[in-house]
Amino acid sequence: MKKGNISIFIPHLGCPHKCSFCNQNTITGKQTQPTCEDVDNAVKTALKHKGYKYEIAFFGGSFTAIDRDYMVSLLKTAYKYVEDSSVDGIRISTRPDCIDEEILDILKKYGVTSIELGAQSMDDEVLKANYRGHSSEDVINASKLIKSYGFELGLQMMTGLYLDTDEKAISTAEKIIELKPDTVRIYPTVVLKGTYLAKLYEDEVYKPQNVDDTANLCTKLVPMFENAGIRVIRLGLHSSPELKKNMIAGAFHDSFGEIVKSRYMLNKILKYNPGNYEIMVNSRSVSQLKGQQKRNIYFLMEEGYNIKVTVNDKVAVDDIKVIRR
Repeated sequence: MKKGNISIFIPHLGCPHKCSFCNQNTITGKQTQPTCEDVDNAVKTALKHKGYKYEIAFFGGSFTAIDRDYMVSLLKTAYKYVEDSSVDGIRISTRPDCIDEEILDILKKYGVTSIELGAQSMDDEVLKANYRGHSSEDVINASKLIKSYGFELGLQMMTGLYLDTDEKAISTAEKIIELKPDTVRIYPTVVLKGTYLAKLYEDEVYKPQNVDDTANLCTKLVPMFENAGIRVIRLGLHSSPELKKNMIAGAFHDSFGEIVKSRYMLNKILKYNPGNYEIMVNSRSVSQLKGQQKRNIYFLMEEGYNIKVTVNDKVAVDDIKVIRR
């Protein structure tokens, strides 16, 4: 059966800081706080679609920093679906500095199975410049504590923040790998109206990365995580009308994940000198190899590569095998 999330968004509620990039109403497309009735309705609607193994996911805000009674009421509502086996578990996302033993005891009691932390960077200069309000040490301590309780650990990182560099992003990935999370999400920075980054951008103090530069960076980051046995479960922000309306710069594309996979394949071919090659690819990855509107194919032709694409499902999905002809 396919896995699916029943997502309940809690925009910005409980977060004690206003980070440089943050406009949760825009990111999530939500401006009101969910009620217990909303949780019930979301679960009942999702369960009408058969063939899925669901988890309830409280995302969008700092879940463990919201009013404690409100948090517990949401967990109680969700937990009854865990108890009757309608869903497999509960996922939450929160800040690294909003985790302690008391909180983890509550989460364990009410069936939470996975905790994602918004690390964003493991460089303290970057964290401070973007008003994150926590340190890299907070990420380390919270991650270790979460794993000691037996929760699945997810870590989120951002690329292209103010004062960030590709080198710092790669260092962040290395430090995240040391923490051995089960999953990672990579969110390229998008500059939204009304944020501190927007002001820095308008004042020409900050130059955000574009899609191409970020995709190239992610072709280095993704293999680092995958080679360490860590699943990358998201590349780029989820698209929404609010996001597109309020975005003024940065690395956003509806198909960013596909662009990264496509760029990874292209870069792998470019490691070889121009010439004649057979490129073996899984049937599920042909479109990624060719690129949007066959851009990869045309680019390779211009660079002196004569390639023949062969479908072979023995090749791993999202990978290619290059054979000189």
